[in-house]
Amino acid sequence: MKMGYDGTFIKEIVEQSHKTQELTEREKHLIGLGVTMTRGCVACTTRRIQDARDFGLSDVALNELTRVVAAVNAGVAARTAAQAFDNSDYTEAVCDDGSCSVPSTGNNKVIS
Repeated sequence: MKMGYDGTFIKEIVEQSHKTQELTEREKHLIGLGVTMTRGCVACTTRRIQDARDFGLSDVALNELTRVVAAVNAGVAARTAAQAFDNSDYTEAVCDDGSCSVPSTGNNKVIS
């Protein structure tokens, strides 16, 4: 008999993380929304926007969050591209098994 995916462990971790007293509810809403935006899930982002509004976050705050998320992701994309350009002469990149491995050239150029 085949058994499907059991997400119990992940569900427990998520539930436990929501119980932390180290972050405010506002911070938890903003972090969760930022993560769903980054993942690109429209359904999750829609739900999180509704939850954040219900919590009392304004559209001004949510739009500021969107700007921060976009800026951080742009930075990640630029840094990834810079490293790829630096490594482009390295011909033995391995990405066959789903985990990519390209040794760093040690060159830390930043695209501007």
